[in-house]
Amino acid sequence: MKLGIQSAILDGMTYEEVVDFAAENDFECVEFMCWPPLKEGDKAERKYAGVTHIDVVNFTEDKAKYINDYAASKGIEISALGYYPNVLCPDDYEAKIYIDHIKHVINASNMLGINIVTTFIGNDWHKNVDDTWPKMVKIWQPLLEYAKSKNTKISIENCAMFFTDDEWPAGKNIAYSPKIWRRLFAEFKGYELGLNYDPSHLVWMQMNHEKPWNAFFDRIYHAHAKDVTVHQEKLDDVGTMANPLEYHTPRIPGRGDVDWGEYIHVMKQAGYKGAFCIEVEDADYEGSLDARKQSLIDSGNHLRPFIKGS
Repeated sequence: MKLGIQSAILDGMTYEEVVDFAAENDFECVEFMCWPPLKEGDKAERKYAGVTHIDVVNFTEDKAKYINDYAASKGIEISALGYYPNVLCPDDYEAKIYIDHIKHVINASNMLGINIVTTFIGNDWHKNVDDTWPKMVKIWQPLLEYAKSKNTKISIENCAMFFTDDEWPAGKNIAYSPKIWRRLFAEFKGYELGLNYDPSHLVWMQMNHEKPWNAFFDRIYHAHAKDVTVHQEKLDDVGTMANPLEYHTPRIPGRGDVDWGEYIHVMKQAGYKGAFCIEVEDADYEGSLDARKQSLIDSGNHLRPFIKGS
């Protein structure tokens, strides 16, 4: 597998600076964030969103050549283009903005020869899965058809996007469990829809985070490395019906509950050879750009021996 980084934590750096950082610290690939550039004075709707390292609007063959050539010159592979909005939000005008931009990301991925886009399915968090399903099909059927026309895979992260009061009660991404993944893949049979698999989300949901590597191996197109600590005393106090951040804390690999030696062994046994990108949402490293860089370096140092080992 190829150890890499997700670029969201490196907000404030240019595309070239991210590539240079990855190369200088022995990473092999980068999942680049492609949110629409924020206008002056605007603020991202949530942490780790609104980051633009590759601007995919009005993308051209010349831009694609420059981006590919620069990455290649440093020995870095672009593993995916990432954009994580909620296309199923209840505001149709807002949803259309997200849908249109996903198409821009798909176009750029195709022009770059990457042919993989990482994103969320989304959800109307006021509704249950069954009530959301018809709208989900209506929006994603043409999006997947468009991706198919561009020979591009759609890789859905398995995060429930339920952490705080504004995401209560159902969360903003329905693709959070194996049962729902099976339903999605059956609904969209014939399309290149798969997972950007992150084990940390199953850990805090009290689920087996290793089983998907065997059950869904052919659908895992991309993978994240992120850790989590479940605080049992807090969980005993508030229960699983509470907002999840009341009883768990996102961590970098090596600081949480995941046994990365065992987990990477399972990945290897399954035969995974794709991108394994470190995603950082560890608040202890958010104080400065240098600290955020260090979070990736520390994560890489923890994971690399397990990847290189037998």
